[in-house]
Amino acid sequence: MKCSALLAACALGVLTLGTPAFAAKKAVAPPPPPPAEIKRDVTPPTSFLARSVEVPAGASTLYLSGIPSAVAGGTGPQTADVLTKLGVVLKAAGYDYADVVNVKVYLVADPTTGKMDFAGMNEEYKKVFGTATTPAKPSRVTVQIAGLALPGALVEIEMTAAKVKR
Repeated sequence: MKCSALLAACALGVLTLGTPAFAAKKAVAPPPPPPAEIKRDVTPPTSFLARSVEVPAGASTLYLSGIPSAVAGGTGPQTADVLTKLGVVLKAAGYDYADVVNVKVYLVADPTTGKMDFAGMNEEYKKVFGTATTPAKPSRVTVQIAGLALPGALVEIEMTAAKVKR
């Protein structure tokens, strides 16, 4: 091979190094794993609340302030009223009851009995969580307190909701 032909071949080789045949192959990133799910430990399975709820990193979180009620009829009707109001707030923010991961319930003793009506609150609560419509069960705490800021209120409920970004 003559020197000019060798130079031409070298020049051609240098010029073609950028072509796909000689270019370094780019690493193809594997697809991202599916988003982690919210894990709920419901023990026993018949319980209407979770012992614990694990929210994965990166989930969006919504904190709902406590909403009291002073509708007539006692703890049961007030609980239903509060849960309905919280449902409206959840929906307005793009969430629903299935996204609720934690609930805090504050009960005042019913003035007619002198005791908190835990059973009346639970009856209404079970109509919202752990149902065919909303099988998700949040963790929950229920406490009796001396009083609420809203006169006549026997129930105040606050919630935390979380949603895994898809």
